[in-house]
Amino acid sequence: MISALILILALTLIAVGMPVAFAIGIAGTSYFLLPSTFLPDSTAVQRLVAVSQSFPLLAVPLFILLGNLMNGSGITDRLIRVASTLAGWMRGGLAQSSILLSALMGGVSGSAVADAAMQSRILGIPMVDRGYSPGFAGAILSIGGLITATIPPSLGLILYGYLGEVSIGRLFIAGLVPGVLLTIVLMATTRIVAIQRDYATEQDGLPTLKEVGEAVWHGFWAILFPIWLLVGIRFGVFTPSEAGAFAVAYVLVVGMLIYRELTPRGVLDAFMQTLNDIGMIMLIILLSGVFGYVITFERVPQDIAEFAGTAFSNPTVLLFVISGFLLVLGMLIEATVLVMLLTPILVPVVTSVGIDPVHFGLVMMTLVTFGGMTPPVGVSMFTVCGILGCSYKDYTMEALPFIAGVLLTVTVIIMFPQVVLFLPNWLM
Repeated sequence: MISALILILALTLIAVGMPVAFAIGIAGTSYFLLPSTFLPDSTAVQRLVAVSQSFPLLAVPLFILLGNLMNGSGITDRLIRVASTLAGWMRGGLAQSSILLSALMGGVSGSAVADAAMQSRILGIPMVDRGYSPGFAGAILSIGGLITATIPPSLGLILYGYLGEVSIGRLFIAGLVPGVLLTIVLMATTRIVAIQRDYATEQDGLPTLKEVGEAVWHGFWAILFPIWLLVGIRFGVFTPSEAGAFAVAYVLVVGMLIYRELTPRGVLDAFMQTLNDIGMIMLIILLSGVFGYVITFERVPQDIAEFAGTAFSNPTVLLFVISGFLLVLGMLIEATVLVMLLTPILVPVVTSVGIDPVHFGLVMMTLVTFGGMTPPVGVSMFTVCGILGCSYKDYTMEALPFIAGVLLTVTVIIMFPQVVLFLPNWLM
């Protein structure tokens, strides 16, 4: 009962506009002030410090720095050229290129919102100028960013793995197939809409092998990065946390010495932006540690697991029920917050009924990230609509075919766990 009140308090404070970190912190620490609590007040401070003493957590600031360094390094421009060459011949070529770019960027940026914002500035306005409706352009750029929730190095998967004590290496490898499936489904949906509306191609006919070769060679170092990242994790060259350090060093070398587009001023700006980003995210992580301790101490995961085991004998049915719950919450609360709040609760529940936590992690991250692209409070939706100047109503109507495609993909992932698990089981 007490834990339910604390969860309601946290959600209420977030709903009324309090900064997420403070909402979680107030809700968590209030537990230690209750007369019925036998834990000393100092436990809250101890838990806050304990959360910071985590080696896997180093991956978060390192990959945030990577994303901020990337745009100034020349990697983004080269990935755009590769995507345009490979997909520009299709109907709605610019839109198709944006989806393919999201897949290529997933291994570099790791953030759906960052991906959507970057593409809206680079590709969104040209799409509108070439006859695409602003709502359609906004929808495809926003929902296309969902691919970065699964393609490594997804920051959400890092946080999920850390909080749920799940192998981040397995999560990274498991995310590849769902990411490819999302890419195929979104490109197929775009093609159907583009044919109906007679959206033009960007180039006549299929690209020649020479054109593809030139584009790949031009972006060789950019394309090679995610390959090295996964190979290094798979063969134990470095851990996911060390991979973040490798990634930052890689981008600095490529951007400053090979492409020679990353300037000292650009590096300084990236570090300053990263300090702002890390300060916000790490405060949420630290205070969520207190909240998670309270939830665990009150045996909430165990109680829910016992109830779920009684009410749902079929793991697939339970996973569909939890997915519906996550989808609704994702429409109201930012994805990072949901991962912080719910991972310590839900991972023990799903594992207790035989669901692989890697499988569940990909389902969870896809759905909570997807919520940021849907009304009423999607962060990605607000970002692209603000940049492109489209109304939320137009965005919502244009997004419906893509929403259907995403939900179909998630259904396939839930029904057939091996779609997610066969690659990590084979490689690790």
